[in-house]
Amino acid sequence: MKVSDGSVTTPSGFLAAGIACGLKESGQPDLGLVVSEGPATIAAVFTEILVKAAPVLRGMKCVLRGKARAFLANSGCANACTGDAGLKDADDTATAAAAALDVPAEEVFVASTGKIGLRLDVEAMNKAVPDLVGALSADGGDDFARAIMTTDTVPKTAAVEVELSTGKVAIGGCAKGSGMIAPRMATMLAFLTTDVGVGADVLDRALRDAVEVSFNRITVDGHMSTNDTVVIMANGRSGAAVASDEDIEKFTEALTALCRHLAKSIVRDGEGATKLVEVGVVGAPSDADAERIARKIAESPLVKCAFFGADPNWGRIVSAAGYAGVDFRPEDVTLDIGEFRVFESGVPAGFDRDAAVEYMKGKDISVLLSVGRKAGSAVLWTCDLSYKYVEINAEYTT
Repeated sequence: MKVSDGSVTTPSGFLAAGIACGLKESGQPDLGLVVSEGPATIAAVFTEILVKAAPVLRGMKCVLRGKARAFLANSGCANACTGDAGLKDADDTATAAAAALDVPAEEVFVASTGKIGLRLDVEAMNKAVPDLVGALSADGGDDFARAIMTTDTVPKTAAVEVELSTGKVAIGGCAKGSGMIAPRMATMLAFLTTDVGVGADVLDRALRDAVEVSFNRITVDGHMSTNDTVVIMANGRSGAAVASDEDIEKFTEALTALCRHLAKSIVRDGEGATKLVEVGVVGAPSDADAERIARKIAESPLVKCAFFGADPNWGRIVSAAGYAGVDFRPEDVTLDIGEFRVFESGVPAGFDRDAAVEYMKGKDISVLLSVGRKAGSAVLWTCDLSYKYVEINAEYTT
């Protein structure tokens, strides 16, 4: 499935905008809006941690209705750990946007990202709503993507098309995230749109399937967030609909491809990151066991430092697998870093170390660990741990 350039406005019937309203001291865009020109179904997946931000708590109620008309998102303030006041702030901003759009407030889905513990500047946001609505356009997807950035260095947008039995449909999206990334549904937000006709139940299932093998398979620093959200609206404006099991499969495949692209773009832009690393595990007792091993490898600070230093340190990788809590025989373990077999049948393998180091100096690295001959497998994406990551997070505060 080919993912191409595009945004949340690539599917027909969606408008977007992004402006600055003063939430960021830098004066950069910090308030964004995506609007469906007609009724839309909605589905979302949220952070699993107990400390959930006000917009997440509100969003969980919104998706129960199964329909929406707009996404309102801000950066510069997470509206997390703000109690009942934060919930009221989220409601008030949704109400202001809804009034300007002439839609029910319950159909405005809000999301926030930024520093934790701060109250939203509701007055500044609501004052900016008329300008935000006035800026809506079919070319506004990139502006929206920039408005939700925090420590991101680049906006992250893409789109994909898929041919269903009823016609061609598009799926567009954008994501933000750079640090505090370890989603099990960090600070991570993703907004998706599609012009297919589909019920909320089917849309929810497709989204959950896509998220499980995309956003739930990335990690920058192993730290989950209060605000993680992946949300999608479907408005049916293409005239095509999900009409069969085969259509569901095709739509889910396309949605998964888009989500994987956006998820990997988050890791590639990880705070201080210089490399994208794909960690694969095969031969495990189950897929869940394989994921557990891959996650221990991908989140090990020692392994991530070895990636940064271009060090083919098989010992760190193998030992990380060994404390994942998965039963396997060490003598069955084989490890490849790129094309280099560095560990085989439980002992070090002879390999061209200098060539392996040169390979690991590149921007894309693959690691494949085999722990046996069973069917379980998994893939995660991570990045290296650099000096810059420590600098960024030593200076960042709530």
